[in-house]
Amino acid sequence: MNGRARRSAIALAVWAGVHAAAQAQAQAQAQAQAAWTPPATPARPGLCAPDPLAGRALYLRGSFNGWAADEAQRFVWTCDRWQLITTIDGEHRFKLGDEAWSPANLHGGLGDLGLPAGTSQLPKDASKASRPTPGSNARIEAEPALAPKGGEMALAFHGTHRLTLWPAPAAGGAPHLRIEHCPVAAPLGRNTLYLRGTLNAWAVKPEHALTYACDAYWLNLRASGRQMFKVADADWSPATITPANGGMHIEVFEGEHTLRVAFDPQGRPELTTGPLAWPDKRPQPLADPVAAGLRYDSRDTAHKQPFGAVPAGSTVRFAVTAPPGVSAVTLVVEQRTLESDQTVLRYSPQARVAMQRSAADGGRERFSAEHRFDTVAVHGYWFEAEVNGQRYVLHNNADAVAWTREKGSGGPGSVALMPAAGAASPTAIRRYRLSVYRPDFSVPAWAQQAVYYYVFPERFRNGDKSNDPRPGVPGARRYQSHEVEAHPRWIDLPYKPGTGDGSDAAHNNDFFGGDIAGLTSKLPHLQRLGITAIYSTPLFLAASNHKYDTADYQRIDPAFGSNADFERLTAEAAQLGIRFIPDASLNHTGSDSVYFDRYGNFGGKTGAFANGKPNPASPYANWYRFDLTQTVPDKQYAGWAGVADLPELDKTAPAWREFAYRAPDSVTRQWLQRGAGGWRMDVAPWVPDDFWREWRTVVKATKPDAVTIAETWFDPAKHLLGDMFDSTMNYIFRNAVLDWAAGGSAQVMAAQLEHLREQVPPPAFHALMNLLSSHDVARATWVLGDKGADTPAATRALARQRYRLAVLLQMSYPGAPAVYYGDEVGLGGGDDPYNRAPYPWADEGGQPDTALEDEFRRLIALRRANPVLSTGTLLAPLHVDAHAMVLARRLGEGGAATWAVTGYSNADAALSIRVALPAGVPAGVRFTDLLIGSEVTPVDGVLTLTLPPRHGALLVQKR
Repeated sequence: MNGRARRSAIALAVWAGVHAAAQAQAQAQAQAQAAWTPPATPARPGLCAPDPLAGRALYLRGSFNGWAADEAQRFVWTCDRWQLITTIDGEHRFKLGDEAWSPANLHGGLGDLGLPAGTSQLPKDASKASRPTPGSNARIEAEPALAPKGGEMALAFHGTHRLTLWPAPAAGGAPHLRIEHCPVAAPLGRNTLYLRGTLNAWAVKPEHALTYACDAYWLNLRASGRQMFKVADADWSPATITPANGGMHIEVFEGEHTLRVAFDPQGRPELTTGPLAWPDKRPQPLADPVAAGLRYDSRDTAHKQPFGAVPAGSTVRFAVTAPPGVSAVTLVVEQRTLESDQTVLRYSPQARVAMQRSAADGGRERFSAEHRFDTVAVHGYWFEAEVNGQRYVLHNNADAVAWTREKGSGGPGSVALMPAAGAASPTAIRRYRLSVYRPDFSVPAWAQQAVYYYVFPERFRNGDKSNDPRPGVPGARRYQSHEVEAHPRWIDLPYKPGTGDGSDAAHNNDFFGGDIAGLTSKLPHLQRLGITAIYSTPLFLAASNHKYDTADYQRIDPAFGSNADFERLTAEAAQLGIRFIPDASLNHTGSDSVYFDRYGNFGGKTGAFANGKPNPASPYANWYRFDLTQTVPDKQYAGWAGVADLPELDKTAPAWREFAYRAPDSVTRQWLQRGAGGWRMDVAPWVPDDFWREWRTVVKATKPDAVTIAETWFDPAKHLLGDMFDSTMNYIFRNAVLDWAAGGSAQVMAAQLEHLREQVPPPAFHALMNLLSSHDVARATWVLGDKGADTPAATRALARQRYRLAVLLQMSYPGAPAVYYGDEVGLGGGDDPYNRAPYPWADEGGQPDTALEDEFRRLIALRRANPVLSTGTLLAPLHVDAHAMVLARRLGEGGAATWAVTGYSNADAALSIRVALPAGVPAGVRFTDLLIGSEVTPVDGVLTLTLPPRHGALLVQKR
């Protein structure tokens, strides 16, 4: 290329039919061509700048993928910039980050990028822009400068986009992001084009196939010297693109290059060559076919026995198969350390076990080893193989697990060259994880059959208007240093500062008046729905409407009622067969609290930061850590996650632990004694493990059948080993199911769900709190397309159909389904605060969807009447494809077992699926489809399921 990016405008002859297809998009492609320019010429001919991240990957991470480091959203360094071409739909929040959200600097440690402080949205608000129409021009939607550890960005994505990130200039400045919308249809349809010439003997080579992406056909090419070539399909057909004059392209290459074919306004192709400029993420095959033939599948009993998590003291057997030619295979066992929000992740060596060679079927060889796991922990393991003098790693796949730093969903592994010693990333080797739990781990039986109702009490029901927060009344409650806000109507939207809704500048200080009296009055209503447990966000005295800024752990907030009202609620719920699970944060208090008293609202004398100053004489002073070298009040103490309103507790302080759980009248004990059926613990990963281990012992000693639930958004296995918690809020389930219900791949969903089945110990797996909405994320109907009253009727109907599909899976899957208040009657809402809107009671002017509520009631009743759907053992999937998943369940053993087969499909049309029944299903078994009442009989052990569009089937063995 002689050091210059050269554009060769070459007239190419195109067969008439192909020409017509190209002509239809000519204007769009022409504009896209104008938006793209080859990278600047590198300083040395044919060479590009080295990747500033030295191979550490950068990802687009956001609400569309559970903030995971997903390979589908991985940027690729292309000469002097990072690029990503991706398809996303809907309004989403996002940032750019590596796997660890590394501390960022502008040049070497670029790992967490967002908007600079004080920037509330992208410079061009595409959420208000019109949706591109077919054939419209590709357009630049946003071009923000980014800052390390910056804030989240928000954008309404519409289909395929190209994102380009330029690193900060060496002379100073900020990294710069460009987001462009792409045309999507390939002008040449399914016809595959190839570079064919002297460099490949004019042959069709897969590595020289051009790929259509965004707005053109692309090929990254490593070549050198003078080359002659044409662009053609495999058959030199009339649809082939060739020079019109019968000649050929002639280029002088040196190193890596990108070839690009786009179309001008007249539909004529134009070839561009230049430095590396296309983010090609196609996997590069290993050069050694023997190494590429290594196989391991953690969910196949031919490779690992027993399946999944194991009790401490278990011996696990491993096997790897390979074609002949492998010199040696070693099993590497490690123990994982994981702390806080996955900020600490490391593995310590435990054992290296030489695997023994034996013959296997089909001419392959088998390498076997076993290891006894005695320590309760999450372990990591992988395999090291030597082939032809080269070392390889056989490790977990690269699937992203929602919210989880570590990649790999388990199942079939992948092979790569052994990373260099001392690789910077602890995830360079993707360990398989193995949970080893306490042999005596048990979970209350009721928790494995529970159906939760998840309530935000301030927004559920106002049963006592006399205790409503009222602004401007002498002596009334204040929000920190200023007034509260009260809504005049129950069915108003929550206030959000800065939106022009008439509210003040404070967050979380607006109130509707929901209380304990309202919740108590609706217990019969919840019983009729089929609810067996209520989980409530905090009820303790606090300044905010969400109450996570606790002011007094020993007192119910007067706006909710009294301590006696709490006891009355739990007693009346118990009479109806409903347990009540309160929430608390033992990680932080509120700054406006008895213990901290920053604003002097509690007397200004005994708080640890009374009236905005450190108070060493406070009885609570050693609950917190202070930095007295600072002069700015907000910097004199640590606020959890940097939020000054939430001063973080020193969880190692003996006085705090005594108050929290050790003392006979501790917070943990006294509310269990007042009727609580267990605890849900806020931000559990930020609290030390030994704290939770002691705390669990106290809970179980106080009330043996109490349930303990952790708030963990990522892979929860660490907290579910029998020494801390019984359950967790299952956000991985939520993301997997909603992504699929919205039209995503059932194979991707199944991988996420199977990861949980494999990693979570069985006692906890059947008690996982499976949710679809929560007070921290947009409601499910919103995610699935129903954005409120302005949404077109057809879109709303589709969103409801998708939601019903998600609920069907939720109600028939292992674990405890959790219904977020109002979801059962179609209450919608996006991110906080709109996901916390008041329940639409008809007598308050709301319009509850009673038909949807009836469907919830029916599905809950079916679940409770058929225990195989709640506590039945889940086997490996019988069938998974792009749209559908079919599962098998077994309750009991041998001839007394009850079997169920459940199927789910997000396809637009009905599907007919044939599955072979698993071993153990008795001959002559008959099934009843609980959804339609029909009988289904297998033939010769093969069952045929008919799955309606965006629906499913629940087949239970007929007795």
